[in-house]
Amino acid sequence: MQHSHWLLIATLASSAFSQQIWDIVSQFQPFISQNYPQKLMANLASQWQTTWDRSKLFTSLAPSTPINFVTPGPIANADIVINDANVLQPILGFGGSLTDSSALTLNNLKARSKNSGNYWNLLGYMFGAADGANVAGLNYIRVPIGASDFSSGLYSLDDTSGDTSFSQFNINKVPSYVFSVLRDIQSLNNRLQIHLVPWSPPAWMKDSGTMNGGSLKSQYVGSICQSSSFYFQMLDLHHENLDATYLLKAVQGFQSQGFSVSAISIQNEPQNSNPTYPTCTMTPDVEGQTATALRSLLNSNGLSKVNIVGYEHNWDDAGSYPVQLMSSYGSAYAGAAFHCYAGSVGNQDQFHSAFPSKAIYFTECSGTIGSDWWTDIKWYMDNLWIGSLEHNSRSGLMWNIALDGNGNPKLPGTNSCGGSGCRPLVTVNSDGSYSFNQEFYSMAQASKAIIPKDAGGPFGQRIGVSVGGSLSWALRVGAYVTGRVSSSDWLRYSIVVLNWDDSASTTWNPQPVKTTIEFRGMQATYTFPVGVTTLWWFAPATSGVNARSWNVTEPPIEVFAEENEEKASTASAKFRMPKSS
Repeated sequence: MQHSHWLLIATLASSAFSQQIWDIVSQFQPFISQNYPQKLMANLASQWQTTWDRSKLFTSLAPSTPINFVTPGPIANADIVINDANVLQPILGFGGSLTDSSALTLNNLKARSKNSGNYWNLLGYMFGAADGANVAGLNYIRVPIGASDFSSGLYSLDDTSGDTSFSQFNINKVPSYVFSVLRDIQSLNNRLQIHLVPWSPPAWMKDSGTMNGGSLKSQYVGSICQSSSFYFQMLDLHHENLDATYLLKAVQGFQSQGFSVSAISIQNEPQNSNPTYPTCTMTPDVEGQTATALRSLLNSNGLSKVNIVGYEHNWDDAGSYPVQLMSSYGSAYAGAAFHCYAGSVGNQDQFHSAFPSKAIYFTECSGTIGSDWWTDIKWYMDNLWIGSLEHNSRSGLMWNIALDGNGNPKLPGTNSCGGSGCRPLVTVNSDGSYSFNQEFYSMAQASKAIIPKDAGGPFGQRIGVSVGGSLSWALRVGAYVTGRVSSSDWLRYSIVVLNWDDSASTTWNPQPVKTTIEFRGMQATYTFPVGVTTLWWFAPATSGVNARSWNVTEPPIEVFAEENEEKASTASAKFRMPKSS
């Protein structure tokens, strides 16, 4: 009875007061756990929602009555079964690329004195990480090394021809506004994952003589030594891999600016050579040799914790190029990264099956200006924010973080993002106003499920989940557990659910789906509207399952939900067209 009173108070309280109540309840957690183990196992207490008609956009709500886990009864039209004994890959986070154009767009917003408040509100909403706050907690940022198709002009960090000693290497060739915006984001979220990626080596290192297209000159690749008795890799002292040295200096340069680099890729889209913006083709051997040299350089310069990520290209070649990298040069790599512009998300399994111990990163996809909001939401959830993680990805990123309403500014003359243009996570207008796009709202739903519960605590980890019932097809579900800092605190469990029962292919008719949720022999009932919903709850660690040296903290029995729905127009499903060809 005493516990049910606490639940009633927490449910009726405002979100801010509710958090205070739970802070009080957590002080009594050991007593409650012993005396009311099943009642406290889980209770869905609060919700975040984005609805298909946009009446709610990443909005925090509390249910009018508690949603409890109780003794199981008959299953509903759909039945979600959580298997928390099946603990899978850790999730590193969600985010996008801070291109020069994105940084300039945001910096210009900050520079307008009357709009500086908008700048901080925008960044806070996207990257703020306070538990329970009305923020998305995005934390994974990809940063180009040198120019990309979203820069004001071509440049590398050493444009002095023939400078093989890199005496003219200058990290300040990176526009100052990139570092300024990145510092501001870091001030809001100290758990940033910064992932560096070059679009091209310096022009003088390439056979094309330009950053736009071409390949790395063979004399700058280095060489591999072989023995008849065993195979090993080392640098030929007469042929240093200059691209690896250049990338090492980039990492050191970012470190000197106060940014801890968590990962670096060898080359963005190594199978793409485009004469209108920075690109560079690399064979698996060239990339692998560069990675091997870079791994050695990072280790010998106190940067052994910086991961090297391979491939950075489309799903369609997941079973070939990155597999060749790992087969011949696997000791250099933490894993491989994938983009969405060709192939399908299931192709990630080809790589995972070949190298299950290597990490998968999903690092790029772009929306198209003018596409349908709800159709996009469905695709993103199915393929990226649920789907890519379901296929073993540890990260989920879109392309540009911010641009204007026309998808600008871009590199002059580039054919990248042709047609109506690429849409960013947030559109910033010339008058200082801004609007978040479907890419953000769908991503925020997933991010909210895995952000740390405690300061300094871990991010979420994927766990097993299945869907049954007559309407099992109507739901796409991802499930996660988040550890705690204190071993005495309860673990947080989360599900991200897409209900796409909208009859969009015939007559538009969105239907909510009554669903039972099965967890540790108990059952809760929840009706999911058409859209995306994120729920969470708390439960104690169980011996052998979650009794591990995680870090997890916080009170018992809450469930938070986030829903994302938007009216679908009659547009048919289109998707992810390449930025360029």
